Amino acid sequence: MSVLVTGANGQLGLCLQAISANFKSIVKFKTSSELDVTNIEALTEYFKTEQPKYCINCAAYTNVEAAEEETKKANEVNYLAVRNLAQLCKQYNCVLIHISTDYVFNGQKQTPYLETDTTQPINVYGLSKLNGEKAIQTSGCHHFIIRTSWLYSQYNKNFFNFVKSQIEAKTEEITITTEQIGTPTNANDLAEFICYLVNSESKKYGLYHFSNEGELTWYDFSLKIKQLYNSDIKITPIENFKTIAKRPPYSVLSKDKLKQNFRGFYLKKWDESLADLIKKIG
Repeated sequence: MSVLVTGANGQLGLCLQAISANFKSIVKFKTSSELDVTNIEALTEYFKTEQPKYCINCAAYTNVEAAEEETKKANEVNYLAVRNLAQLCKQYNCVLIHISTDYVFNGQKQTPYLETDTTQPINVYGLSKLNGEKAIQTSGCHHFIIRTSWLYSQYNKNFFNFVKSQIEAKTEEITITTEQIGTPTNANDLAEFICYLVNSESKKYGLYHFSNEGELTWYDFSLKIKQLYNSDIKITPIENFKTIAKRPPYSVLSKDKLKQNFRGFYLKKWDESLADLIKKIG
């Protein structure tokens, strides 16, 4: 049984590569240059030749700010390419594991979002990801859509690496927003869950929320990073942090459905997972 991982050079793809030995299947990692998900001819040829049993789609356009102007590009990667992948998975009896986002919600709720809650994206990125979800759901393919939030890891650009770099550079002060409440998610934990799904060959298909446990602001997250690195960097909270794209003020995801259906998987608390990562990478 072979497994295709698209977008292998993204942070989740790199986390999956780091645990590739844990898969019971042959996993083939394809970067965007090796297999462009927006190229339907290349995708079709790959599925026809390799006939993977699982496709883990880590390819995504994730620049929330730039998406407001690069609408076509965000739509091509997050919607049209996903639609093509889903149709190919249906045709070749392949299970699609797709990563989506908390930004499909408008953030007006005050309690954790359920999978059944009404979606209402307030930025281009969120809309493109929601359209991708809908394309999968109407394709008829077996699938797991996993919405996650505030993804970080030791790889590539993310909030954790930004704060870490400022600490290492001995920057005197950084300013972090208090406007958003959500949950940081260690991409290594998400990779472990995806591996768990593939190895168990679960048939409990559908839409799931995955993040670490707890809720906090970006400011709270930065303070914990500072504490764990024993840094004296000054972190100043700011409420009105101006951005091009609107962000949901509250986007905590409920994991009740996931915990009920996958009792064998342990969800870490956000601070526990952060501490584990820092201990691992230093």
